[in-house]
Amino acid sequence: MKRPDWDEYFMNIAEVAATRSNCSRRHVASIIVKDKRIISTGYNGTPRGVKNCDDGGCPRCASDTPSGEKLTECICSHGEENAIVQAAYHGISVKDASIYSTYSPCLLCAKMIINAGIKEVIYRKNYHMEELTSKLFNCVGIKVRQIS
Repeated sequence: MKRPDWDEYFMNIAEVAATRSNCSRRHVASIIVKDKRIISTGYNGTPRGVKNCDDGGCPRCASDTPSGEKLTECICSHGEENAIVQAAYHGISVKDASIYSTYSPCLLCAKMIINAGIKEVIYRKNYHMEELTSKLFNCVGIKVRQIS
C-alpha cells in the first residue's frame, strides 16, 4: 500500500468526516489544516440543537426542490462554514491555514474563508463553483487547487 501524500491524507480524512453529515441530499465536509496538523473539521447539516436534516429538520432538503435551487431556504450549514465556526467556538485561529473540502466552496463559504484568513483551498469535486467565487479568491491571492 502506497503511503498517501499530504493532500491525499487530509482529503481522505475530509471524506470520512463527510460520513457524519446529516444532510439528506449531499454529504460534504471540510478539514482546516495548519502546519500539517488538523485544527478543525466540519460537515454539512442543521445547526446545533436543531432536528437533523435527515430526520426532516430542513424543509428545503426534505422537499423535491431541484439541486442548486432555493438555497436560501435551506437551514443547513455548510462543511466549510462549520469548520470555521468550530475553530472559533474553541478559540482556534485559522489565519494562514489551508482548508480541504470534499466539494468546491459556494460564494458564501468563499467569503467566510477569505475573512477567516485562510490562504489555500483544496477541493475534490466541483459543485457550482461560480465565476465570482474564483474571482474573489484570485483577487485576494488565495490559492485554489482541485485534486482527484
